[in-house]
Amino acid sequence: MTMRTDLLIDGTWRGGSDGDRIPVLDPATGEELAVVAAGTPADAVAACDAAAEAQRLWAATAPRVRAEVLRSCWENLVDHTDELGDLITREHGKPLADAKGEVAYAAEFFRWNAEEAVRIRGSISEAPAGTNKIIVRHPPMGVVVIVTPWNFPAAMITRKLAPALAAGNACVIKPPKETPLTALRVGDLLGEAGLPPGLVNIVPTLDSGSWFDAAVDHHATRMVSFTGSTEVGRVLLRRSADRVLKTVMELGGNAPFIVFDDADLDAAVEGAMVAKMRHSAETCTAANRFYAEAGVAAAFTAKLGEAMAAVKVGSGLDDGVSCGPMINRDAVESIDSLVGQAVAAGASATVGGSPIDGPGFFYQPTVLGNVRPDSPITRHEIFGPVAPVIPFTDTETMIAQANDTEMGLAAYVYTADIGRGLQVSERLESGMVGLNRGAVSDPAAPFGGMKQSGLGREGSTEGIYEFTETQYIATNW
Repeated sequence: MTMRTDLLIDGTWRGGSDGDRIPVLDPATGEELAVVAAGTPADAVAACDAAAEAQRLWAATAPRVRAEVLRSCWENLVDHTDELGDLITREHGKPLADAKGEVAYAAEFFRWNAEEAVRIRGSISEAPAGTNKIIVRHPPMGVVVIVTPWNFPAAMITRKLAPALAAGNACVIKPPKETPLTALRVGDLLGEAGLPPGLVNIVPTLDSGSWFDAAVDHHATRMVSFTGSTEVGRVLLRRSADRVLKTVMELGGNAPFIVFDDADLDAAVEGAMVAKMRHSAETCTAANRFYAEAGVAAAFTAKLGEAMAAVKVGSGLDDGVSCGPMINRDAVESIDSLVGQAVAAGASATVGGSPIDGPGFFYQPTVLGNVRPDSPITRHEIFGPVAPVIPFTDTETMIAQANDTEMGLAAYVYTADIGRGLQVSERLESGMVGLNRGAVSDPAAPFGGMKQSGLGREGSTEGIYEFTETQYIATNW
């Protein structure tokens, strides 16, 4: 396993300007895994300078040439699946199978956008008055500042980076201090694949606020793409507005998982385990609230409890483990606080319900029965292996409760009646809905949320246009 621990600026590896380092912990043990260079505002400026210089040549490169480079990036990432999977598991903690799945998902954004790079469409039309032609084209934005979270160390970068590069941009990336090693190695592998230096600059930091100020104030920066909490997203939006920068925001979630009484319960439980427990339940699309119709609520809760009780918890590198550690001790304490409040309000922990003693940051897979619809655990993104089940009798009331949140990223519906499923799906205020499916993410699908879960879309055909301008030229011939 190759482990890069310096900053990547203009194709070279260098230490931070002030010599500070960031300790990276293994969440399965709490022990130090590595120390990574900490970038300063000056390093962020240097990265933006390099990106601005490289972007001019890249934007003038033929789309087919850009596409072939991106395809080489896809191939190189896939070729290093085992190495990257191991690195993700060590610094994040997710089970190795999930980590390798993330690598495949992350790499696919390069293959998809290699194909999209040659399909950026413009148009020519005639003005209604017949006085001129209307030419519309989509040039790149310029320099894109990318800020990513710790829960998908590879995929949250490539989902932004691949379309940005395909459209002709250059990027400056601030990976999270918890999981910078994967980001740095991905940057290394892209360079090996033939990506010109300066197009991808990766600068971890201990001072996110000052770093971001320096990056967004750089004259060449024209766009910010962020994935993370809604609270931080609001701050970055306000700061980006100072320079009227374009923003794409993928923010928090609070996904409802709805089970009607005609649903196939075994399929619903299988889907619930995917929607809840993938990647150790630390995903923004994770099912957060489980609404079960009264006729099946007890049976669904029992079956889900059996499935959760069978989950093997431990180091993601161990055989058979399907739930690894939480990212840090604060995460465990936050999860436990939400569970405690729900139980104090009358919920019952049918399975789990407490942290796991010992080294590392672990929490028991937990099912809570008879949760009140207004319990705090239904109002917050849990980001852990806890499934609160809320019985319901009236569909209209349940839909109102499902929509009673400022978040609207993902939702899930299980029913044998496809007509009812589609009707309910259309009424859910969520950017993505899994109808009789526990997974929704796909590079070929538009990923994003409604309300305070975000702005813009990543993936699909829409994704590449987020990283372009729209220019209109009026002319005659």
